[in-house]
Order: sequence, then C-alpha cells, then structure tokens
Amino acid sequence: MPDRHPRRWLILGVLCVSLLVVVVDNMVLNIAIPALIRDLGASTADIQWIIDAYILVFAGLLLTAGSLSDRHGRRLGLVVGLVVFGGASALATICQTSGQLIAVRGLMGLGAAFLMPGTLAILTTVFDDAERKKAIAIWGSVLMLGALGGPTLGGLLLEHFWWGSVFLINIPIAVIGIVAALAIIPESRGPASRPDPVGALLSTIGMTALVWGVISAPEHGWESPRTAGGFVIALVALVGFGFWERRVDEPMLPMTLFKDRNFRGASLSLVLLAFSAGGVMLAITQYLQFVLGYEPIKAGAAFIPMLVTTMAFNGIGVVVDKRFGARVALTAGLLLVAGGFAVLASLDPTDGYLKLATALVVIGMGSGVASPAAVGTLLGALPPERAGVGSAVNDTVQQIGTALSVAVLGSVLTTAYRAAMPADVTGPARDSLGDALGVAAASGNTGLADAARAAFVDAIAVTSLVGVVGGIAAAILAASVLRPKASTEAAPTGPSSTEAETANPLSTGSAPEPAGIERQY
Repeated sequence: MPDRHPRRWLILGVLCVSLLVVVVDNMVLNIAIPALIRDLGASTADIQWIIDAYILVFAGLLLTAGSLSDRHGRRLGLVVGLVVFGGASALATICQTSGQLIAVRGLMGLGAAFLMPGTLAILTTVFDDAERKKAIAIWGSVLMLGALGGPTLGGLLLEHFWWGSVFLINIPIAVIGIVAALAIIPESRGPASRPDPVGALLSTIGMTALVWGVISAPEHGWESPRTAGGFVIALVALVGFGFWERRVDEPMLPMTLFKDRNFRGASLSLVLLAFSAGGVMLAITQYLQFVLGYEPIKAGAAFIPMLVTTMAFNGIGVVVDKRFGARVALTAGLLLVAGGFAVLASLDPTDGYLKLATALVVIGMGSGVASPAAVGTLLGALPPERAGVGSAVNDTVQQIGTALSVAVLGSVLTTAYRAAMPADVTGPARDSLGDALGVAAASGNTGLADAARAAFVDAIAVTSLVGVVGGIAAAILAASVLRPKASTEAAPTGPSSTEAETANPLSTGSAPEPAGIERQY
C-alpha cells in the first residue's frame, strides 16, 4: 500500500470550506426568492432565469474547466473558482434589476465550474480506496452543516436587511477558502498533454445549447423554434464532440470512461435522482412561505430535519457500503428517497408542516445512505490523470438532470396548479401562486387566496409522483448495473511512485463530494 498523504484530512477540511460557498449560496437563494419577488419586482420568469443562468454557465463549462484544471493545476482551478464566485457575490449585493442579477448569477456559474471539479479532483488524489467513502461521508456532513446554517442565517439577514445581504455570506467564506488553499493544498496536475481546443469548444457549445433548450421549454413550448434550435445545436455539437474525442490522440474526455459499468451506472443513477428531486424541491420553499405563512428565518429552519438526517445517515451509508457493497447502499438509499416523495405525494392542504417534515426526513435518510456510495463509486473508477475532467462528468450529469427537472417538472407543477384552480379564475392568478396571492391581497378576496394555496398543494402532490418514479427507476438501474470491484482492485490503485511524483505532486494517496438533492428554489 502506498504511503498516504500526511495532510489529507486537513486538505479535506480546506476543500469542505471551499465548497461551502456554493452550498450556502444555493440554500440562501431558496429563502430569498419571495424577497426577490417583493423587493426587486422579479417575475416568475425572472426567478427561473436567476436560477437557470447559473446552471446554464455552470453545466456548459464544467468539462472544459475540469480539463483545464487537469492541465494547468487543480489548486489553481479551485482558487480561480473561489475568486470569481466571491467577486460575483459582491456584485450581486449591488444589483438594481432582475437582469443585472441574472448576469451576475451567470458569473457565479463560471466560478462554480472551476471550483467544483478542482475540489473533487484534489480529493481523488489524496485519499485511497480504503478511506475514500469515509472522506465523502465527512465531506457530506460538513456541507450539510453549511446547508443547515445557510438558510437560518439568510433568513435572519432578510428580516433585518435588504435582499442583497444574503450574498454577503459568500464573501468571507471565499476569502478563507482562498487563503487556506494557497497555504495548505499542494498543486497537482495530470500528465502533460496537448490542449484540445476543438473538444473544449464542442463540449461548451453542446452542453450550453442542451441546457438552453431544456430551460426554454416551459416558457416557449417544447416545439418552439427557440427550444428546438437549442436541442438541434446540442445534438450536432455533442455528437461531434463524441466523434472528435474518439479520433484525437489526446482527448479532453476519454470516451473509454463510459465503458466502466460502475462509472456509467453511478452517473445515470445520479442524473435520475437529480431529475426526480429538483422539480419537486423547488416548490417547497414557496409552500413554506406562501401556504404555511412562515417568515424567512422559520422557512430556513424548516429544512433542519432533512439536513440533520442526511448528516447522520452519511455515516450509516458508509457502514452499509462497507458491509454489503455500493450496489446495496445506493439501491436502498434511492428507494428511501422515492419513499419520501411518496409521502409528499399524499400532501393535503390541511396537513401543515408535520407531513412535510416526515417526507424531508425520509428523503434525508435516503440521500445520506446513497451519496457516499454513488459518488465514491463514480470517482473510484477514474484514472488519476483524468481526475479533473472525470469529476466534471459527475457534476455535469447532475446539472443536466437538475435542469431537465426544473424544466419538465416545473411545467408539470404549473399545469397541475392551473388544473386545480377554480374555472372562473383567470389572468395572472391562474398562472402562479405568488400572483394569485398578490391579486387576492389587493382585492381582499380571501377565497381566491385559499383556493390558490389548495391548488398549489395539489400541484406539489402530483409533481411528487415523478419523484417517486425517478427514485425507483434510479434504484433499479443501480441494482442492475453496478458490480463489486474484483479482488485484484481491493488494494488502492494509482500511478507508480515515479509517475506519482511527476503527475501528482500531492503524491502518496487517492478521492471526492456528496451529491445533494439540489437545486431547490
């Protein structure tokens, strides 16, 4: 067994702090949505683009950013990501219009595109197979602490300051991450290789066009020229990318990665989980504040049961994985997630918070059990020299699943809401809960407000059924595709000691990040 990196646990702590900036931002943004609608005058379409501008840039540049990190330095990629993300957060605090905030969120996506692959790639080089999933569980628990504190702190800021104050949280975290990364994390790179500008260009165009088509569909329709054009460009660019990567001598993303059934199975399970979760979770914050009438700080605290449960079950997931294997752990976790959505599917307007909390706890149990197995299996299949771009594949498939979820399930949510509204309600009140409550408040029509809240709860229940189906489908996929490693792979694998000194200055080690159920808004 090769010597393990002596500072690997300290490095894990730095990487956890670095990624907290993204976790806290996403959770805080959930709580800030009603304030953006109220104070910034953001429409429903504006809110979707505030979220989607981030995803569009993030997903579009992930593979390119991961490849650049492998070539020029993973620590450098991490630091660049933190600088861009922290700077964009500072700009967000002074935005005056929805358009400005949408542009800044795109800049945050650029920072995250470098930050995420950098953290995963560094973890892959400092933890070996024996410690990888334990590190992921610790990583997940720390990030859950950030997700736990983010909404509470964000809610407190929203109660006393303007909406832009929630972005101030990111700045000190980014500064601490930059200083700690430069002081503690050694630089690491893959072996020297020629750049692949054609591959980078095709992947960026293809992924951006794909996400563009997906997020345009709810507003413009799946058959509109805008949506169809995005899908056509995506198809041409991504097929071209696949052909190019097969023929070029030094590809940015070796297609052989997808021949590994564990890499393929874990990736598809994660994308199905992201698809099933994102479109449902986006409505929960609105349910808490618009239906139950919670203040922002109370709405943030409402997620505590799920986050605490996820933290606790991260450790249980490692034990299940170690004793029964990744296939059992991932399948069991995904079935629990499906069970949580089944509880949400039975939500009734008179249920209040208790049933929602029960659903969140069950979802947290499933996420905690599944995440170490899923991400550890995926990253364990990566060759060390492709840690950056391979880790970017993990992030990319989840972002695509999330974007599809928000587009498809967002349409389902809107359609179900409209269908549940009384036939005599027309205009904006029929399109969204926020608009309906605004009309009701202006006219003093309490009946309209009650009907809109009931229709929204019915819509959540209908949309949750997709989460049930997605969770079960992902569990079936994991059970049928994943295979245990051969006994010859039990020992940590990696470059030879000579290669390690060249390709990996971190030397002595080998792993990661937990997949949350995000994108909630």
